[in-house]
Formats: sequence, structure tokens, C-alpha cells
Amino acid sequence: MRELFGTDGVRGVANRDLTPELAYKIGRAGAYVLTRKDQGPVKSTVVIGKDTRISGDMLEAALIAGICSVGVDVLRVGVMPTPAIAFLTRELKAAAGVVISASHNPVEDNGIKFFAATGFKLPDEVEIEIERLIRDGISDLNRPVGSEIGSVKEIDDAGDRYVQFAAGTVGCSLEGLKIVIDCANGAAFAMSPRVFRELGAEVIPVFSEPDGININKNCGSTHPEVIAGMVAEYGADFGLAHDGDADRVIAVDEEGNIVDGDHIMVICGTHLKRKGKLPLDTMVVTVMSNLGLWLGLKNQNIRVLQTQVGDRYVMEELLKSGAAFGGEQSGHIIFLEHNTTGDGIVTGLQLAAVVKETGKTLSELAAQMERLPQVLVNVRVNDKAAAMEATEVIEAIRAGEKVLGDTGRILVRPSGTEPKVRVMAEGPDEKQLEEIVEGIAAVISRAAG
Repeated sequence: MRELFGTDGVRGVANRDLTPELAYKIGRAGAYVLTRKDQGPVKSTVVIGKDTRISGDMLEAALIAGICSVGVDVLRVGVMPTPAIAFLTRELKAAAGVVISASHNPVEDNGIKFFAATGFKLPDEVEIEIERLIRDGISDLNRPVGSEIGSVKEIDDAGDRYVQFAAGTVGCSLEGLKIVIDCANGAAFAMSPRVFRELGAEVIPVFSEPDGININKNCGSTHPEVIAGMVAEYGADFGLAHDGDADRVIAVDEEGNIVDGDHIMVICGTHLKRKGKLPLDTMVVTVMSNLGLWLGLKNQNIRVLQTQVGDRYVMEELLKSGAAFGGEQSGHIIFLEHNTTGDGIVTGLQLAAVVKETGKTLSELAAQMERLPQVLVNVRVNDKAAAMEATEVIEAIRAGEKVLGDTGRILVRPSGTEPKVRVMAEGPDEKQLEEIVEGIAAVISRAAG
């Protein structure tokens, strides 16, 4: 049973929930589990990177100490997008990669996430084994001495390698495009503007001056409305908004309209199909995707497979089905041809390439999908399980479903990374949806605190 690892690694308030002591244990147990089959005359290595949070240095030091304590070397790459760590783990032929980030969460939070040598996130059974060692047997692990202790090597060209890789995923120049890029004062602040400029685009970077505490603060992919006005102000073709670790992106068209992950998937998926590059003519999305996506893709004869919320589940279905493209409404988009995880920079590049290759504006491309009204409320709770199991909550959901009938749907689910329950309703009447969602949210608040 999982106690530490959620749907996206270990998360918590840094120095309270996610302490340096715990980070040391995670590093020690994780390095042992992920390298024990890789022992030989040359030491195993683990790539480690982070976003711009002030707590990153503290947790990185503790993680490195734990990794080195079991005789594993560390390849330190500094501030780097999460998808860059997945790429660099493969590129540098490391046994594993580690990212210190809490993605779109506020600065007080942080997290630790592992990638296997393949660049994919760890399967459940491996995370459970790491947890077991932390709980039961970390003191019994190997303690090498002398020259067998792990060491740390700085990889100075890590950024160059990732930029070259990301730029290579696009088959055209982006010259002539003017793009506003919101870097969320996070891990994308150097990499994203650089890649687009190297491909010829004119870039206006905003929220690209991290100070350790301003990551995601009123900016980034959770606040794309902030750059909506900037796109018009600068006369840009469109805008892109990353989250703190740059594994997701939300776009804004030339008219200031938000183009979310569903729209991006329809735009890129239909373009891939027209070029004969959409394997099995199939896409994978989650239950959060708007019904408009399904209708838009049906018109293009694209099959849609559905998973529960979480990019790890999208990835599992991609690998299971043989499909190679999919993602989430939140902007986690996976181009499996290019990377083994959601990559906000690569996604932004692919979207820009569609604009350039078709000669259409982003608003014209987004019009392929008509978004049905969808209302989402996040309810902060002390006990997510109690909220989901409460009889009055179940009854409130059923009552809402009865009101909507066959014209819409309701989805209530606990967040995988935050102490919240998400309440979503979808249908033709937005005012009705708001009343239903607010009613269910109020019941959840009373039931679970």
C-alpha cells in the first residue's frame, strides 16, 4: 500500500512534510532499488535536477547524500524542466533520474519524482518497494567506504543537450512567428525561450525571473488569463504558459482566448493524422477531457481511448494500446515519438509548427473543437477518503446527475497531489452546472472539513 508516493511522486510542504531527513531516506532507498541490478566495474549514476523553489537546494543536498551513501554517483544538472530529466536520463545512460519539483503547486510545496533508466516514470511496484525499504530496512542497506562512496559530477552542457533535442522534434523553421512565453518563474525560464529563438521565432518571455519564491505565483499554466492581454499588447501570434517544472503548457490565441490541453490535442492530433503520423489513428485522454473533444475527433475519424486522471495513466494506456499521442486537459501532452513523459516545451513547439505549416491562426485551428460548458471547483479537505465515501456526498452527486440526465455528466475525484477534492460538471447550461457544482462542493465541505 502506498503511503509516500502519490500519482506523481512524493509531495508535501518542504521542511515540514517533505523534510531533508525524508529526502535522504528516499535518495538512499531509491538509488539502491534502481541500481542494484546495474552493479559492475563502473559505478551506477543517477541524474538529479530541480525547479526554482527555494527548498530545492536543501532537498537536493539531502537526496545526493542518500544516493552517494549507497555507492552511486550523481550527475547534477541544476535547474531543468522535468521532461529534460527524462531525456537526460536516457541521453547520459544513467540508471535513474530524479526531479525535485512540485509542478504547478505553490512555493511552500515540493516533491521528489524518479524516472527509470528508460526515461519512464516508475511502475507502482517499484515505488512500493522503495517505500518498504524506507519504512523497514534502510539502515541495513550497503554502506561503502573510501573510494566506493558515490561522488557528484556537474553536467555543464545538460541544457545544451536538451535544447538540441527539443529543437530537433520540429521539422520546420518558426521564423515569422511572434510568441509570448510565460515561464511561471520556474524551470522553463531559460530553456523555453532559447529553443523557440533558435528555431527562428521572435520571443517575448514573461515571468522568467525566478527568485526562489515566485514560482507559479499568479502566473503560468494555472493562470493563462494573465498573458491573454499580453498577446494582444505585443501583437503576438499566440502565447504559451508553462507550469513550474515545464511538463505542461496551456496556450492563448491571438484574440486572447485560452486554448487548453483538449484543444491542443485536437489541433495536433488532427494534424498528425493528416500527415499519416498518428499511430492507429488513436489518441488517449482522461475522463476530464471535454465532450467537445470527442465530437471534434469523431468528425476526423480518430479513435479516443479514456483513462482516469493522471499523465501516468495516459502513458500506461499509450504503451498498452500501441498509440503514441495523448494527454490531459491541464496541458500534460505526451508525444511518445519524442519523449517518455509530458513535455510542455516540446508540446509548444509542435503547436507552433502546426500554425506555421498550415498558415492558419491559432484561433482558426482551435475552432475545430467546440468546447461544451464545464465547471470545475476544488474543495480543500482534511480527509479526501472520508469526503468520497460520505453518504451525503454520494446522494448529492446522484441528485445532480438526475438533474442533468443524459445531457451532461458529473465527475467528483480526489486530487492525487493536493488535499483537495475536485468537482466537475459538464453540460449545455453553464448556470445550471454552477448551481450543481456549488451544491456538491458545499456538501463535501461539511462532510470532510
